[in-house]
Amino acid sequence: MMEWLQANAVLAGAIVAVLVLALVFLLRGRKTAAPKREYRDVLSDGAAPAARNSALIDAPPAAAIVPPPVMAEAPPPASDGDDLTRIKGLGPKISAALRALGVTRFSEIAAWTDEDVARIDAQLGAFAGRATRDNWIEQAKLLSSGDTAAYEAKFGKL
Repeated sequence: MMEWLQANAVLAGAIVAVLVLALVFLLRGRKTAAPKREYRDVLSDGAAPAARNSALIDAPPAAAIVPPPVMAEAPPPASDGDDLTRIKGLGPKISAALRALGVTRFSEIAAWTDEDVARIDAQLGAFAGRATRDNWIEQAKLLSSGDTAAYEAKFGKL
């Protein structure tokens, strides 16, 4: 053993240094334990010491805790047109591009002709062909008429 230590003194020193550093790191990160609460402190005569257990006394009963209300997503204002993203296959980026082209309502998309689709496709760049592939016109007809039952039967839940 002694011969090995003499032959590998650098390695042995490195091992000892790593062990010492690990021990220092572990001991440095230790926190002192919280003082134990006495059973009699909490339950003696129904009153707990005010300084230590004020959180237990002041906490509201579980029935008094009311969860925050769930905010429903507000529909876009009437002046801004319809929420075009309700059409399957038409996301926020395409919706923004259509709005830039002046298309803001389901009724406008529902009235598109083949020429309108070709004109819009030419201006949608990477999104060209989506109107036909995703049946935007048929979806827009159902959404503009307010027939959500027929829409959901054909295209799935809104």
